[in-house]
Amino acid sequence: MSDTPKKAPFHSLQNHFLIAMPGLNDPFFHHTVTYVCEHNEEGAMGLVINQPVGLTVASLLEQIEVEVTTTRSLEDIHVLTGGPVATDRGFVLHPPQEGWRSSLQLSDEIMITTSRDILESLGSDRAPQHFLLTLGYAGWDAGQLEEEIADNSWLTIPADADLLFHTPTAQRWEKAAERLGFDINQLSSEAGHA
Repeated sequence: MSDTPKKAPFHSLQNHFLIAMPGLNDPFFHHTVTYVCEHNEEGAMGLVINQPVGLTVASLLEQIEVEVTTTRSLEDIHVLTGGPVATDRGFVLHPPQEGWRSSLQLSDEIMITTSRDILESLGSDRAPQHFLLTLGYAGWDAGQLEEEIADNSWLTIPADADLLFHTPTAQRWEKAAERLGFDINQLSSEAGHA
């Protein structure tokens, strides 16, 4: 008989939210909600969905010389910091919509794309009605995310489009935790294991 411990079955957290615990002191991830776009045995990739970068979609489109022809105001839609990796790269989360060949469907409610054609569409009437635009992403090596969860850095819940597209950015951390049935501000920043 082998004394090798059995490896626990892998459980993907793709299409889940990671809610930073109050005690997570990493300055980049403090009080964040991260949408997990990909999670497999090689690692994970996600987008922080509640940290504005101080740039509006209108000003970003102007910087990258995309013509804005839509009558919709893009001045009040903020670009978000998606994570500390590849901060010059844009990611757009949006509901499923025909015509975006380069978009990858992550769930029945959410698609992601990094292509310039969707950035160009954001300035036109072809833009998705709801979207989040992030710069950069968060990445984890194999086993790293699982270790951080075991260390009580993150709570997890299944993702939903309502929190992504209809909840104000500043309220996403508290609202995500409320879906677990408690006020996250009431949690102690001290973690323990039974």
